[in-house]
Amino acid sequence: MLKKWFAIFKKDTLMDRAYRRSFLIFDNIRDMFATARESLRHVEDSEIGIDIYSKDAEINRFEREVRRNVFNHLVIVGPERLPSGLVLVSIIIDIERIGDYTKNIVELAMNHPGKLHGAKYEKDLQRVEDAVEDSIIRTKSCFESADDASSLKLLEDYEWVNPVCDESLMGLVKEDDKSIGPGDAVSLGLYFRWLKRINSHLRNIVTSVVNPFDKIGFKPKK
Repeated sequence: MLKKWFAIFKKDTLMDRAYRRSFLIFDNIRDMFATARESLRHVEDSEIGIDIYSKDAEINRFEREVRRNVFNHLVIVGPERLPSGLVLVSIIIDIERIGDYTKNIVELAMNHPGKLHGAKYEKDLQRVEDAVEDSIIRTKSCFESADDASSLKLLEDYEWVNPVCDESLMGLVKEDDKSIGPGDAVSLGLYFRWLKRINSHLRNIVTSVVNPFDKIGFKPKK
């Protein structure tokens, strides 16, 4: 479906600029997530390798810029291009939310003493982390190419992520692993929840490639 909007974006400088710049924001998100994961899971101290707040602020500025550009675009050309503007704004909102959840993970890392280990949930946690990191890269590619087949494959490959996060979170609530202390249990619960939300926003973006506007965020029909 996104291919339909390519031609529209290219006809308007403001819309095209916003669309092209969104590719760069994905690179920010990838760097932020990799840093957050490293700090929380593999580093004993709370030192952060990048200025996560500066990168988050950059994403927020970008979201405001896109909103202004879409509004100005619609003022000039009228409501006939409203769907293309709404699609782009919807995608940017998802990108901004990913940035917020990534910042939350960094703040958790700064307050958690030492490395966070998943105990009973370690294997599933590593699988989810790897899936989210790979999904960030592949989501950018799908968004940039507007390729339906690649998008559907990505949605299918990582359909298991959210259920695993939910199952692990409920296991923590029920104290299935008594060896996990209260601080680690809270941290793991938050981390699983935020990984799920990041994954969900990535999936929203991918569905924009294959779905009409009213069905963005919903599973595509085969």
